[in-house]
Amino acid sequence: MKAATLLASLTLASAAFAVASPAPAWLPSQVSINEDFPVPGDNPLYFCSDPADDVLTIENVDLNPNPPEKGKTLSITAKGTLNEAIEDGAKVHLQVKYGLITLINQEADLCEQVKQVDLECPLDKGKLVLLKDVDLPKEIPPGKYTVLADVFTKDNDKITCLTAQVSF
Repeated sequence: MKAATLLASLTLASAAFAVASPAPAWLPSQVSINEDFPVPGDNPLYFCSDPADDVLTIENVDLNPNPPEKGKTLSITAKGTLNEAIEDGAKVHLQVKYGLITLINQEADLCEQVKQVDLECPLDKGKLVLLKDVDLPKEIPPGKYTVLADVFTKDNDKITCLTAQVSF
């Protein structure tokens, strides 16, 4: 699920550079990458902090190609375990920055977002496997993109928080 969320966010970010909207003042304006907590697998992902108490335990996330390339199909394979069911009302805070420019800084309904990776809420407790191919547009402007996906249950328990930095 963690992987699904961030990868859904990466997918959304790739296709949604033009939909940046004003963010509420309470959303953080800075994304920082903490390299102390890499996500297992062949990917550019990092946990925001120690994931020991997260609702989702990620086994691995593999991207092919890694790093992603504009104009190519990105194949995503992710495996993990949800330690509790995820119900309607869960939220994801998504932030995408292009260099220093914030393109997206918004909160979204997690259950709406996971539909883009062929999942539906409620997400049952237990093993999750995500296999998804995403066609990245060739029109992605060259530069460094930083993505944050901070995900919470309806009761504000942390499902996961992931960051990534990708250059096109």
